Amino acid sequence: MSKVIVIGAGPAGMMAALQASKKHEVILLDGNERIGKKLFITGKGRCNVTNAKDISEFFEYIPGNPHFLYSSLYSFTNDDTMNFFEGEGIKLKVERGDRVFPESDKSSDIIKGLSNALSRTKVKIRLNSKVTNIKFKDKKITALEINNDEILSGDQFIIATGGATYPLTGSRGEGQKFANMLGHNIIPLTPALVPIEVVDAKTKELMGLSLKNVEVTIKENNKTIVYKDFGEMLFTHFGVSGPLILSGSRFVKKGKNYTLHIDLKPALNLGELDKRIQKDFSKYLNKDFKNSLDELLPQKLIPMIIEYSGISETKKVNEITKEERKNLVNLIKNLPFDIKGLRPIDEGIVTKGGVDIKEIDPSTMKSRIIDNLSFAGEVMDVDAFTGGYNVQIAFSTGFIAGSNI
Repeated sequence: MSKVIVIGAGPAGMMAALQASKKHEVILLDGNERIGKKLFITGKGRCNVTNAKDISEFFEYIPGNPHFLYSSLYSFTNDDTMNFFEGEGIKLKVERGDRVFPESDKSSDIIKGLSNALSRTKVKIRLNSKVTNIKFKDKKITALEINNDEILSGDQFIIATGGATYPLTGSRGEGQKFANMLGHNIIPLTPALVPIEVVDAKTKELMGLSLKNVEVTIKENNKTIVYKDFGEMLFTHFGVSGPLILSGSRFVKKGKNYTLHIDLKPALNLGELDKRIQKDFSKYLNKDFKNSLDELLPQKLIPMIIEYSGISETKKVNEITKEERKNLVNLIKNLPFDIKGLRPIDEGIVTKGGVDIKEIDPSTMKSRIIDNLSFAGEVMDVDAFTGGYNVQIAFSTGFIAGSNI
């Protein structure tokens, strides 16, 4: 019986440990004081544990090396994830966008399910155990140094340390550094799902405003569309965030010029919106322009729309020209912001980059460089949009890594 050491007790590491424990002695290491620390805060503490779409549709939502994940996602599917947790007595529910959450809305229940499964195995969990060095010889890892003062030997090793987002949870890119030390190429780490900063300081006045059912488009050099989607977003003190924005940030590259365009009324075309505004205007003929948009737009957004429209806020509605109204229609269908850049990586949700997938066997997650090393989860150069896909990738790659020891 081999001794398997799994580094990182996140979703990938825990699943890898569970699978490896069926045939081997397993030690699960984590530098934190509890397992699943990052999982605890995912989905704003609710834990979007997977997505209920057909597994064949997942690849559309994985911009970061989807083909590499075919074996793992089909070996341990989203249905397998849901069955696993329901088997642990945790009821799940499906929400908008097919996102799957625990019925209780508590991420602690998901961690409890994993903890219960681990406690039934012979996996030895060691917390507050930070790997500080890896010893290797002749293409094999021989031992780990723990907390600078303990040597822990093993036969097989799985690195499942996550990315470089949420550094307070222990994800600081340590696994990538170790992999690099062992001879692996590391694709530079950048934030994949992160809020966006915009140039316009006026967004500060919109801080906290959440927009639902809007369409967001990101253009490079104000012409090439690099991202377009429909859903929710949020204004912040620095710019914009929310599910739509986080997914869009994946396509914003450093050193290039991007603009963000918000269609506030995507369900209406230009003609339909114009008719809608005319209907509202006929209701408020003798009112000031600033008092005519309450039924059309969120209150907080109206001052910005008025300013950008170029129409005086005190102009009577019955004095607004056809040209001014057409400009207003175009503005509501295309509210533009210049993108300043992305927020820092430690504010991101998922890391783009990591261990080069060309150096990992996709059917086993084994290293092609070190004989007794495997990888699982976000430590590798794989990433997906929001919606439960990244957590599923962690479970699936963890499953296949642990199963193939």
